[in-house]
Amino acid sequence: MNGLFVAEGVKLVNELLQADLTPEGVYTTDPKLLIPQFSSFEVISESVLQKMSGLKTPNKVLAVFRIPESKQAVLEEWTLALDGVKDPGNLGTIIRLCDWFGIPQIICSEDTVDCYNPKVLQATMGSIARVKIVYTSLATLLKDSEHSAWGADMHGENIYDLRFPTSGILVMGNEAHGISDEVGALLAKKVSIPQVGPSTAESLNVATATAVLLSELRRKGS
Repeated sequence: MNGLFVAEGVKLVNELLQADLTPEGVYTTDPKLLIPQFSSFEVISESVLQKMSGLKTPNKVLAVFRIPESKQAVLEEWTLALDGVKDPGNLGTIIRLCDWFGIPQIICSEDTVDCYNPKVLQATMGSIARVKIVYTSLATLLKDSEHSAWGADMHGENIYDLRFPTSGILVMGNEAHGISDEVGALLAKKVSIPQVGPSTAESLNVATATAVLLSELRRKGS
């Protein structure tokens, strides 16, 4: 569906209905599950919902929304940037983390997975309604930005020995290859989460690493 995306589940749909998004159609087996102030919906049967749904177990509510117009990146305080993140679950979790840690904006490289992918939407648990997401060329953005960029890198400086500045761009890379060479060359600092103990694990999942870094950013940022 050109310019549209599908959201499923009571929590996700209600969060999006309260956000600045335009619903093209809302379908439910139980109207009482929708937010009280919303009245433009169609009641359908469980069997019809089953045919419409992309989930193995449909969750009572399905809605079609119009994809918002692309927005320009506005760099204030801290911004998270994603360089080639491919896994929908990772992106959805990262959006949820930004909502939790008060990061209002994510800048995604053009080859990062679509934030309106159904699996991404499910993983956000509604947080996509509160986090601005912009797709653009990261290299161009970093070249033009006055904010310094810190990037996650296995060989970077120990994050626990550093103090975050008051503003900047935190860059997280692709699950398999990390930050691209083009973007990496524009980083002001490379940072890492030190490994403790004899584990032979090669790396942390990108969403897990994002959680640790955002926690440190909020705990130690001046």
